[in-house]
Amino acid sequence: MKIVFLDAKTIGEDMDLSGFERFGEVVRYGFSTPEEARERMRDADIAILNKIPVNESTVGEANQLKLVCVTATGTDNLDKEYLAYRGIAWRNVAGYSTETVAQHTFAMLFYLTEKLHYYDEYVKSGKYAGDVMFTHFDNLFHEIYGKTWGIIGMGAIGRRVADIAKLFGCRVIYYSTSGKNHQKGYERVELDALLADSDVVSVHAPLNEATRGLMNRETFSKMKKESIFLNLGRGPIVVEEDLKEALEQGSIAGAGLDVLSQEPMSPENPLLEIQDSSRLLITPHIAWASIEARTRLMKTIEDQVEEFITQIK
Repeated sequence: MKIVFLDAKTIGEDMDLSGFERFGEVVRYGFSTPEEARERMRDADIAILNKIPVNESTVGEANQLKLVCVTATGTDNLDKEYLAYRGIAWRNVAGYSTETVAQHTFAMLFYLTEKLHYYDEYVKSGKYAGDVMFTHFDNLFHEIYGKTWGIIGMGAIGRRVADIAKLFGCRVIYYSTSGKNHQKGYERVELDALLADSDVVSVHAPLNEATRGLMNRETFSKMKKESIFLNLGRGPIVVEEDLKEALEQGSIAGAGLDVLSQEPMSPENPLLEIQDSSRLLITPHIAWASIEARTRLMKTIEDQVEEFITQIK
């Protein structure tokens, strides 16, 4: 078997991939363009990739290809009809990042609600060393206990966030973007009610026709002025120009984003104009990327390859 990693750097150079060598020849590429991928998969039996499109253009000449493994949950980059036509199997991985995305959600919330940027700068500037009192009251914050947390997208990650928020004493409500999700123990509401009632709104939904542009000028205007908005779903769920406007006009108190409409971030992204870290926190799509989550991800891929090879022998 020849196994080709087409964009190994997307899972981190710290990951140990030596376990794949027991299956045969392993070739690793840090990144591949679609044109390079076409050539590199030409004699591969198994391709392991993240974002590279897999369709007739890229695998049409890969006559030995038997399996495509996606190092992610989303499979929008796969032309599944063509793969079925060719008899090429595919695998993805779900659930590996639930804990770390939930953790990052709360890290972003606490950074914003507890004004951590302000207090860090206050101490590092030397002002605290020259103060006369042991506590500094100039930038007040609130508990999340007793607040309402609204979740858009109550899948595995949304449910984990809900469970943790409940432990902090929050009332949790949710909006099902598909209209089909029913989570026992939590109140399902319509979107307008969620936006109007919530002190924290966090998005953990997939990108589809129902969610694209869901958070826009109209929906932001329905939120509380004291509320915090968090997006850990997909970037295009948010109309970024409208979020910028909402922050500038004070329609909401702050926002934390781990995903953007274009990644890496476009130099033209309107959110770059907001340099106030007390109102806007953006992290570069790292919520999924703890060492533990990436290790689980690659162990699952390794197990999938082993299972597949065993089946075809």
